[in-house]
Amino acid sequence: MNGMAPRTSTLPCAAAPFLGFARHLRGFGFAISPGQVTSFMQAVALLGPRSMNDIREAAYATLAPPPDRRGEFDAHFRAFFHGEVENFIEVDGEEETGIKDDGGDQRQEVDIRRDDESGESASAAERLGLRDFRRNTEDALASFRRELPAVLPVRRSFRNVRTHARGKLDLRRSLREIVQADGDVPIPLFRKRQLVPRKLLILIDISGSMKLWTEDYLRLAHAAVHAAGAEIFTFGTRLTRITSPLRIRDREQALARASALAEDWDGGTRIGPVLLAFLAVPRFSAFARGAAVVILSDGLERGDHAEMETAIRRLSARAWRLSLATPLAGDLRFRPQTAALKAILPVLDDLVDGSSIAALTKFILALARPAPRAEHLWNKRA
Repeated sequence: MNGMAPRTSTLPCAAAPFLGFARHLRGFGFAISPGQVTSFMQAVALLGPRSMNDIREAAYATLAPPPDRRGEFDAHFRAFFHGEVENFIEVDGEEETGIKDDGGDQRQEVDIRRDDESGESASAAERLGLRDFRRNTEDALASFRRELPAVLPVRRSFRNVRTHARGKLDLRRSLREIVQADGDVPIPLFRKRQLVPRKLLILIDISGSMKLWTEDYLRLAHAAVHAAGAEIFTFGTRLTRITSPLRIRDREQALARASALAEDWDGGTRIGPVLLAFLAVPRFSAFARGAAVVILSDGLERGDHAEMETAIRRLSARAWRLSLATPLAGDLRFRPQTAALKAILPVLDDLVDGSSIAALTKFILALARPAPRAEHLWNKRA
């Protein structure tokens, strides 16, 4: 094979997953050469393999993950080959961040450790509890649900669709039409790339400092799931995916299910470690790739904000647009003055008012429109 990774089209079907795993690892920053990919597949062939453990050992020997990333490597292996969301990530420190996935019966506890202090209103102390969302409210989000599908930002897919003008000449179909017409020149056929809506990912802070807004945020999330198939996560001291319960059509029942699934309502907050845990789970971080990501949080991080800054930078690199909606911005006197907000401001696309449903729906419905970067906008207000 001359040290080159084989092309997918020349591979037997059984070998394609191994090449896919190597590409998956590259997407998460693992340095893997074409020669290593070839060696990996040759090692698997030599081993049989008799079990998944043989494949894992072959991957260790040939793809050579760095010692400090072996835990992450194992997590990617289990997620890719077993479909499991059950791994452990270790970072120096003391505390744990739990992850709960609503997809099927799989649940995950990711061990994130840290040692820091900062954020006056935020606390890293975990306090588990449930919330009750049975209060009957008028559905003020009906217009939002109607308008959202039509105004979501779009991207060009790899699929082509026929068009009568303003596209590329579809030479193959045009030639076929000429042959079928016995050489007569018909109207030329054109094609263009199909436009599809971008994914919408909403991350909701449910810590104690956000308790006045969490119910409204979940009502908004329920509408976004039904209107646009959005992915929804909650975070405080833990990370919980609540998309499945929010797919229930009855809003009160959906919020009740979501309240039972998440266990860290009105507790502390560990924004940095929780977002790093989100990015460490491959099937979760895939939701952010090319998506419009909206974080609903006050941004008050306890302790050193380095982990929060790292997580926001990584999330920004994956997302098409990254926005932070904070209820604190509802006050005209608000300025991003905390160390954490100052650190992440250059990375954010938007830092907007998240103090009301009206402000949030107006912003989300305008995601497709260009807007000044958050840093530029807030520097003008300073």
